[in-house]
Amino acid sequence: MAEPKQKIETRQVNKSPAALVTGSTSGIGFAIALELSKNGFNIAVNGTREERKVEPILGEIRSTGAEAFYIRADVSSFEDRIHIVEQLRNRFGRIDVLVNNAGIAPKERKDILEIDEENFDKVIKVNLKGPFFLTQLVSKWMIELKQKLAQYEPIIVNISSISAYTSSTSRGEYCISKAGLSMMTKLYADRLSEHGINVYEIRPGIISTPMTQAVKSKYDKLIAEGITPIKRWGTPRDVAKAVVAITKGYFKFSTGEIFNVDGGFHIRRL
Repeated sequence: MAEPKQKIETRQVNKSPAALVTGSTSGIGFAIALELSKNGFNIAVNGTREERKVEPILGEIRSTGAEAFYIRADVSSFEDRIHIVEQLRNRFGRIDVLVNNAGIAPKERKDILEIDEENFDKVIKVNLKGPFFLTQLVSKWMIELKQKLAQYEPIIVNISSISAYTSSTSRGEYCISKAGLSMMTKLYADRLSEHGINVYEIRPGIISTPMTQAVKSKYDKLIAEGITPIKRWGTPRDVAKAVVAITKGYFKFSTGEIFNVDGGFHIRRL
């Protein structure tokens, strides 16, 4: 069956810059959306929760003075990705920052000798396939907007993980998805450079979020033992601040760059 054509019309262009943060109804994504709203961006919140459950989040973002609305959509779905861009075009008429943050952990941690294809496919679709094709769709719109808007410098930020290079054999599908996202950053940074669109990757380390609560005691012990030079949990706001720094334009002569927000985990030590 042929996929529907990607025909989307822009109705109105908002003067204020706009950001789309996928997977932003909690954790790192919400922190990013909130910090961006404090720094002059209107926000499109995205997730799969029922809209009534997102109202408190929208209220907090709007309290900063920003416009905010919710797009209920699954980034792993072709139709939903089209819906996301349609909603953005209709509401803001522009997109200045795309933050690919949506991601899931395996439903059940299993040794790589036991992983089943259904769970592998689910993680890859959400964590890698979805961001890849959403970026494809959004970047084409960004190229279009470059011809229409003055002083328009769009940015794409991918939230990967230390799992992009760190082996966890009980969640191999997650590691593979994040390693793929890292290469995706390089590919889009290369391809979009001629259009003046910079692409960056942020690699969070051990961050206190709903996703990591199930293994809190394990990481409490590892942090106390010095697995990271900075001996504390990271916070979603630590990651959000890195995103804000990028969007402020401090790294205009960098693209495809990796920013580690991991307490120094990436340092090789003897």
